[in-house]
Amino acid sequence: MTEKTIPMLPCQTIQPVVDFYTALGFETTFLQKSPYPYAIVQRGPVELQFFGMKRYDPAESYSGCYILTDDVDGLYETFRAGLKEAYGRIPNRGLPRIGPLKNMSYGVRQFVMADPGGNSIRIGQKTSEDMSHRPVPKEPFARALHLGTLFADSKEDLPGAAKIIDRVLQPADEQPTPVQHVRLLILRGDIARRMDDDGLARELLERARAAELRLTEEERESVRDDLTRLAELRADTGF
Repeated sequence: MTEKTIPMLPCQTIQPVVDFYTALGFETTFLQKSPYPYAIVQRGPVELQFFGMKRYDPAESYSGCYILTDDVDGLYETFRAGLKEAYGRIPNRGLPRIGPLKNMSYGVRQFVMADPGGNSIRIGQKTSEDMSHRPVPKEPFARALHLGTLFADSKEDLPGAAKIIDRVLQPADEQPTPVQHVRLLILRGDIARRMDDDGLARELLERARAAELRLTEEERESVRDDLTRLAELRADTGF
């Protein structure tokens, strides 16, 4: 026997959701408006189905699914390009949005999107067969990066992530390494941007850019993903 699981996800209005997935390269294989709104989109082996609910609030959605791939970097670039073409920009806050590509501490490299229906679509590639959470570091700055990333880019608790990082960015006797400092500033600036605090985001990203210039080539290579995200944010926002 061969089985296939197909997510059925809610939305308030069908057409904006269909348009979003069209921008990502999905084909609409079924679309109806009556007796109730329903749509099916497909991209290769991935199929998603959507049903309309008039009283549904996308901002309060808890629905979503996880898609595993063997080329998460390729999909990330393809999806960002498709969204920019469709929307004239790459949406990184509100609905819809696409988050950063990161190596997570539970054995996957992933990014998280939210469609216009508020559904969370996580796309990842295994980096380890062990997908359990790694131990939380004891060193305060490593701990803040570990937990801040989990809160921001897995749990999607931006206020919680901000509190974690703000705590260690306060002036103190103990200081982060140059690499940790750059990573903390980029992550916190990204969070500020996603929380619509553009003034703080600009300040943090400018500080991150200045700190980046002081890194050695070896240090820059060790935080390649973070610096890529900094470049994305500066390009997306004009900071």
